Amino acid sequence: MTVPAPDPQAVRSLNLDELGRLGLPVPPDQFPLVWEPGDTVELRPTAEIEARAAVLHLVLARCFGMPPEVGMSWLLGSHLVEMVTPPEWQFVMGSRGDHRSFVLHHDAVFALAWVLGLSRHLDPTSPSDDRLMEQLPHLPAGETFAAWRSRTLAAPRDAAEVAAVLDFYYCLDWGYLEAEREGLRLPGLIDSNAIGQRRWALEWAVVFRGPFHDAPAGWEEIDLST
Repeated sequence: MTVPAPDPQAVRSLNLDELGRLGLPVPPDQFPLVWEPGDTVELRPTAEIEARAAVLHLVLARCFGMPPEVGMSWLLGSHLVEMVTPPEWQFVMGSRGDHRSFVLHHDAVFALAWVLGLSRHLDPTSPSDDRLMEQLPHLPAGETFAAWRSRTLAAPRDAAEVAAVLDFYYCLDWGYLEAEREGLRLPGLIDSNAIGQRRWALEWAVVFRGPFHDAPAGWEEIDLST
């Protein structure tokens, strides 16, 4: 459902206060806003978010020893082949690509699970919810995508809430990278790689509408350079 985006300045002010509370560097005054006053916001369709989480979960399973033929069989049985990006396909089918970068997707899955209402928190100082694996498709048992969706019954969060958390992670991404560059102590148990993965998932899941927004980008097209 499309709703008015919250006041971006008010959201940014609260998020910068939280960065300060965490002891992280705060972005400069010219740090861009994620959206503008008057924009609207919505989440991608629930089935699309669920499919992205399931595909990333499968990619992680391949990282930890699932044979390629089992992965392919699951994708076919779940009718998700078309949801796999070219880099993911090369990795799932032939183990080609940066194994470490795919392992990091665990935190992207965590963020998507939070958007879907399947995880209780998205605390930037903590690792993923200890119930996360229970909330994802049970691949060893061959649970299909359709069976998983029936079991979990996702209840996506409010789009305005997710937008505010996206802005928080946008600022956190800058703060964590700057803290690591300066050799500062991080506030919790995760590093900038995990923060970046969570931001990636949130950037993909949230769709803003307004004069300065392009059409929603594909998973591999999300720009985290800013």
